[in-house]
Amino acid sequence: MDDVELLIEQLQAIAQTGKHYSKDVFDRERYEQLETVAKKLTTQLTNNATPKQLDIFFDADTGYVTPKVDIRAATFKDDKILLVREKSSGQWSIPGGWGDIGYSASEIAVKETFEEAGIRTQPNRLIAIKDMQKNHYPKKNLNYIYKLFFECTPVEDNLHSGVETSDVKYFTLDEALNLDLSLARNMREDFKMAFECHHSENWQTYFD
Repeated sequence: MDDVELLIEQLQAIAQTGKHYSKDVFDRERYEQLETVAKKLTTQLTNNATPKQLDIFFDADTGYVTPKVDIRAATFKDDKILLVREKSSGQWSIPGGWGDIGYSASEIAVKETFEEAGIRTQPNRLIAIKDMQKNHYPKKNLNYIYKLFFECTPVEDNLHSGVETSDVKYFTLDEALNLDLSLARNMREDFKMAFECHHSENWQTYFD
């Protein structure tokens, strides 16, 4: 199924990019037909997707299609990692969210940690850049996504939950691995890698 989803995403990207750059009316018509085929295939694979939701997905961007970026801030204190419990699912995750226009990736790590956990942090190192598709994360939407993980240090201690979170705590690696985790946001391998980076003096950023 993952391979089929990837092929559909590629079809959609080709169609959208072609529509943007093509000057020939007949070529644009072919790209529109290709996009229609991709929508029909997506409908067959996604039982709960309505035509309106598919239109939002296919028309969300203009021009050359690029992946979305999800940024996570692995903040450590006393060899424990900071996690937040999501209100929506009750599951635990490393604070983070989508990259926003006007912010660098490290600034998003700081911003999301403050919004979800109530504290300021200092990004130290880039732990990993991971292709969500290639690393087999469970997917909740049809976007192609890169995940960035930063190692961070807290610069204050007043933890408190935010609008989207119900709890905030530090956990050891063993404790974190036994939580009910939001696997679309972070898998157990991510925690192991984050702790490995934290314990390393000369960490080499992981990338696919």
